[in-house]
Amino acid sequence: MPAVMTMLADHAAQQLLDFNQKLDINLLDNVVNCLYHGVGPQQRMAQEVLTHLKEHPDAWTRVDTILEFSQNMNTKYYALQILETVIKTRWKILPRNQCEGIKKYVVGLIIKTSSDASSVEILKQEWPKHWPTFISDIVGASRTSESLCQNNMVILKLLSEEVFDFSSGQMTQVKLSTLPFGKLTGSCSFGVHENSQNAPLVHATLETLLRFLNWIPLGYIFETKLISTLVYKFLNVPMFRNVTLKCLTEIAGVSVSQYEEQFVTLFTLTMCQLKQTVMFTTLFVQIKMN
Repeated sequence: MPAVMTMLADHAAQQLLDFNQKLDINLLDNVVNCLYHGVGPQQRMAQEVLTHLKEHPDAWTRVDTILEFSQNMNTKYYALQILETVIKTRWKILPRNQCEGIKKYVVGLIIKTSSDASSVEILKQEWPKHWPTFISDIVGASRTSESLCQNNMVILKLLSEEVFDFSSGQMTQVKLSTLPFGKLTGSCSFGVHENSQNAPLVHATLETLLRFLNWIPLGYIFETKLISTLVYKFLNVPMFRNVTLKCLTEIAGVSVSQYEEQFVTLFTLTMCQLKQTVMFTTLFVQIKMN
């Protein structure tokens, strides 16, 4: 039996590692199933084959095929592991044409599936020297549809948390100067357009805006209609109230003398709106009780 297992392992490895022929998705699914559901020698065989495939320098070229044609979620997860591994461990030594190929593929994957883990890893490696347009690419795609905008809002929020917030102490002026703040705020404006009826999109955009407020220039906050939009459009809506208050609190926490009048306006508008909300709620409860 061990000899038979060795032969099967060699056959599977030869088939899957031959990049001159079409990938056998069924074979890969079977090997992955052996890893997750097999026992003893069968499981070890599967682990050995999959390890060899993941370590192959061209393994990432199989990712798109696996994600598109495999029906096995474990196999899809394995494909994403391949992509993550090459980005984390081999990115600096990859030829630039391969880096560009991976970047284009990931952007397409983001737009299609809203997957973001790989894009964050690439941004860490590439931004801003080799990929200064990454954020612009994502923001530009957001304007094509509300559903895509909602997906990309989540991506931008995660990018802010993963890259900008965690590295705030290392954020140089050079890097800050490369950020397309106008496009970012414009994308948020599209997401919270006054006529939008897409509640999930609005909520995702407000959550993203909350992350932006940590590092965007103050002019984009105090010299636009942002504050009045937050107060008048979203503060009185129950499902948006908490995140809107968080945004307003974040803004109120800024300490600069340049915008003292705007701070007064912010406080006055917010308190008036909250007062109206409390009065309406009280009246509604009284009517219901009667």
